[in-house]
Amino acid sequence: MNMLTLEWVEKAEGDFGTLQREWRARKNPNYDGVCFHAQQCVEKYLKAILQEAGRPIEKTHDLVALLKAVVPVAPLLESYREVMRHLSNYGVVFRYPGANATREDAGDARKICTSVRETIRQQLGCQ
Repeated sequence: MNMLTLEWVEKAEGDFGTLQREWRARKNPNYDGVCFHAQQCVEKYLKAILQEAGRPIEKTHDLVALLKAVVPVAPLLESYREVMRHLSNYGVVFRYPGANATREDAGDARKICTSVRETIRQQLGCQ
């Protein structure tokens, strides 16, 4: 794995750790934060795949657009298209006043992120 790919993976793992801590928090869990960091983790893992494949990395937070760029080099990820749309919205909706993530929203985001993360880590050969 090249050094820039490794940096993307490390950044993604930072987001994954943050979402896990917030999910397990007994007092005042930040479900908005779980949703945001789930989206960020997946975004960075998708960019890691592009980096490793030597493909250009678009400056976007849209997971569906990133997935479109990734599928030619990682076709197994196509099966995540619908949940990517859902998770992509979580990266924006709960960051601003007017909407708050529920425990169910956070659980969904965490589940999607965990599944995508495992698939991409296998694709990249991460231990």
